[in-house]
Order: sequence, then C-alpha cells, then structure tokens
Amino acid sequence: MKIIAGNIFMTFAYAFLIVPNEIINGGVTSSALLLHALSGYNIAMLANLVTGLLLIICLVFLGKEYFFKSILSSFSYMLFFNFFYSLNFDFDVNIVLVILISSILIAIGYYFCITANASTVGFDVIALILHHKNEKIDIAATIRIINLIVLILGLLVYGYTSIVKGIAFTLFFSFLLKKMLDRKHKVLMIGRDSAFDETSSVKEVK
Repeated sequence: MKIIAGNIFMTFAYAFLIVPNEIINGGVTSSALLLHALSGYNIAMLANLVTGLLLIICLVFLGKEYFFKSILSSFSYMLFFNFFYSLNFDFDVNIVLVILISSILIAIGYYFCITANASTVGFDVIALILHHKNEKIDIAATIRIINLIVLILGLLVYGYTSIVKGIAFTLFFSFLLKKMLDRKHKVLMIGRDSAFDETSSVKEVK
C-alpha cells in the first residue's frame, strides 16, 4: 500500500506539474533525453533500457525483496502516470508554487517507497546500494548529487531555463526527503534504545 500510495503522489506531481512546466529533474527521463541527443535512438526505448538496467542492478545488489517490490513500483508508476497524463489537465499556478508542491509530493512518494524497501526504479537504486554498503552514505544526498550530475550534462541539450527550474526542484526535494528519512532514523534509534533499556531492566529484576 505504501508503494502504491507513493507512486500516486509522484505520478500526480509529474503528470500535472513537472512535465507541463518542463522541469528537468535529473531522473531516468532526463538521462534518456540526454542519451537520445548523443545517440539518436528513440527516447522511450532508451528510458526503458535505463529502467531495465536499474532493475537488474537492483536484483543483483539489493536482493529479491527490493527487486519484486521495485517491479510493483515500476508498474504502479506507469499505470498512474498514464492515467493522470491522459486527463490532459494543467494547473495554472506560479512556477515557484509548482516547484514547491511537486517537491513535497515527490519527496513523500520517494519516502513511502524507500521505507517500504522498494526503489522507484530511478537513480535512487544507486543511492540505496551505496547506503547498504555503507550506512554513513546519505540516501537523499546521493540522489541529489546524481540528479545534479545529469542536470549539468543536460545543459548541452535542454537549455538554461529548464535546468535552473530542475536544480531548484532537486535541491528542495532532496532536502525534504533527507528530513523525513532522518526523522524516521531517529524514531527507530529511540525505539531500539527503549527496547534495550527494557531488556536490561528485565535482566536486572531477574
């Protein structure tokens, strides 16, 4: 349910806010556009290729649980994005509000998927792998760095306007995601400490 809910939040933001306002966010779609400019191959085919590669990497490095949940996440994304996008509805709001609202919705979506042990089948797969290898590596900060790298490379293709909006979105979205993940980590640590104290108390009583 968290994976499905997370993808509803994300696809709503992408279909109604990100795509209509041409905000390049450094994700799989942006990388596919960049590869298209360099190779000339079909954008949809390149996006599917990148997604498939990330799923394979997910299976190899994160295991079957992440892999199968990520497939669910991928199908949920495609289903809801196609549905929302087919409505052909556009919110006529200020670009600053667009960036703020979309950042909040997508950060919530990422948070739901990550805390349900699933990826969004985006570059968060790389961030999750690095975090699993070393827990000191911050997931949100890694996603931000990867997205910014794609955005910088995208200057060759997209133009400055979309890139500036994309950088603003990436920084705010990753900031929110980091805050939510840090808060969950603190709650888990407090829970573990409480459980440890209770266990110690029981042993002392015995």
